[in-house]
Amino acid sequence: MGETLLLVGLQWGDEGKGKVIDALSEGYQVVARFQGGANAGHTVHICGEEFVLHLVPTGILRPGALCIMGNGMVVDPKGLLEEIDGLRRRGVEVGANLLLSDRAHVVLPHHKAMDGARESQRGRQKLGTTGRGIGPCYADKASRTGIRFAEMIEPDRFRACLKPLMDLNNRILKRVYEAEPLDFDAVYEEYSAYAERLRPYVTDTVPVMHEALENGRNILLEGAQGCLLDVEFGTYPFVTSSDVLAGAAAGTGIPPTRIDRAIGLAKAYCSRVGTGPFPTEQDNAVGETIRSTIEKAGGREYGATTGRQRRCGWLDAVALRHTARLAGVGSIAVSVLDVLSAFETIKVCTHYRVKGAELSTFPASADVLEQVEPQYEEMEGWRCDISDAQSWDELPAQARRYLEMMERVAGAPVEFISIGPDREQLIRRQGNG
Repeated sequence: MGETLLLVGLQWGDEGKGKVIDALSEGYQVVARFQGGANAGHTVHICGEEFVLHLVPTGILRPGALCIMGNGMVVDPKGLLEEIDGLRRRGVEVGANLLLSDRAHVVLPHHKAMDGARESQRGRQKLGTTGRGIGPCYADKASRTGIRFAEMIEPDRFRACLKPLMDLNNRILKRVYEAEPLDFDAVYEEYSAYAERLRPYVTDTVPVMHEALENGRNILLEGAQGCLLDVEFGTYPFVTSSDVLAGAAAGTGIPPTRIDRAIGLAKAYCSRVGTGPFPTEQDNAVGETIRSTIEKAGGREYGATTGRQRRCGWLDAVALRHTARLAGVGSIAVSVLDVLSAFETIKVCTHYRVKGAELSTFPASADVLEQVEPQYEEMEGWRCDISDAQSWDELPAQARRYLEMMERVAGAPVEFISIGPDREQLIRRQGNG
């Protein structure tokens, strides 16, 4: 009997999912991405080489894994082809091991144009989007005007769907945003060419997923972004446009009852790219120490998709408890624990205070979250290099106590600990998960 495992980020994304997915995928025959688009970036370091994946599931780096881009994704055809070509140039096999759902929606030029136009008019209220057209594409999907790959690979159907959609968006771009309209013929020709190149990958992936279930294959469901960016439960409106949590079943066609367990991934501290509330942010020497320490270790605190510098801060236990409960995690993975080696004392936000009252739950309102005053407890640091540790017992006692604190907050045991950027710098704690 195979296992279906869901991996989700428990913070604002950038938790290091690529590395953990890469490690897990060695034991899974199917790796499926179920939501988001090219606004995600999963980074993996293998033998000194860095691979950054935006659309293709991370399992592509494991020979023998079948990678599926699920129906819950929104996919930029141009970006996908560039990613495939880039992987092939580096010797990674991409062929029959990659399938693209015919129900996935297509990110088109007008989506990117609308994304940029809307963001520019928000002024100081910018959401900090990646500008990749993700939100407008999901909006078309929800309004039932979107184009899926099922339509895109049929030339006549594609033309019939694209023309009215572009006409509408061109009117909005011109009259509302005073932006230049897009040329229909140029877009149709360009994207028809992409459709022909992608045709071999496009298929109905639902029967493939169910066949894998019936044949007892191990399936890894690869989440993108993080739970605090979930459109339902994140720091709305400073969120992504898809269901980071609930999307696993809806975005692949797997029944919820067939997902056996979930692993939640959290950094040992917190970081966030772009705008939005971040209670434990340290816009000071602490935040800079985190960034400089991870860079010295061969990593980086810059968004893998946008290149923007990440905002850094102490661990937020209120937020972690919130997301771990929502995800129903059976275990957790902790990344970049080695970065905290730089500190004599480590702070953890245990609860908030707002207008003099204590708040121990994560508020729905981004305005309230902007006003909270994080209340900290201090823990003793370990001030030694842990990047060569091979097991739980080889970690300093202070580091183990810190991880045990995270277990209590999340209500689940620590299964993986990442102590450096390389593929091998990952401890699996035996007897957990």
